[in-house]
Amino acid sequence: MTLLAFATVAFVHLLAAISPGPSFVLSIRTAAAEGFAPAFGLAVGFGIGAAIWAALALVGLSVLFELVPVLFTVLRIGGALFLIALAVLMWRHAADPIPQAGEIAPRSMRAAIRLGVVTMFANPKPAIFFGAVFLGFVPAETSWLAKAIIVFNIFWVEAAWYILVARAFSLPRARAAYIRFKTVLDRSLGAVLGALGIRLIAS
Repeated sequence: MTLLAFATVAFVHLLAAISPGPSFVLSIRTAAAEGFAPAFGLAVGFGIGAAIWAALALVGLSVLFELVPVLFTVLRIGGALFLIALAVLMWRHAADPIPQAGEIAPRSMRAAIRLGVVTMFANPKPAIFFGAVFLGFVPAETSWLAKAIIVFNIFWVEAAWYILVARAFSLPRARAAYIRFKTVLDRSLGAVLGALGIRLIAS
């Protein structure tokens, strides 16, 4: 596999990573509401989830989805319902004030990572995306070492992008704006998340 092929896969994945979706919505909301540390964990979870989807695509999951469409449908609907449930929770608690320091225990790093992984698993479409990209740029004779490098690259690109998002929206000015307009923002973000879930069902 050539260096150009590696770079092309990385670039295409970067474009996919920065496109707005459920991960972006959760990232900005977590960063603004809870701070950088939980949003950092969420970003790591996104990276892990993307890497797992990529690894599964490399071993043929996207082909399995084509051979057994009902499997893809079940995963897609289950993931969509998860996103809609998150949207409902976000909407219902939009008017709740942000707890002051010491009122509740902050979300642990493990919990944040777990939420990131589950959110990535809520949408099986990355397996199809990675499968299509790999079909075009990763030859069948590619070594396992090269495939491992591809998967690791997908992990760090995904995580790095959302760490940048987390940092930007956890800054004092961004958090102050969020606190001021929390109800409107949470309901808007919840509506976007719910719409993405409904779109996932309908697609």
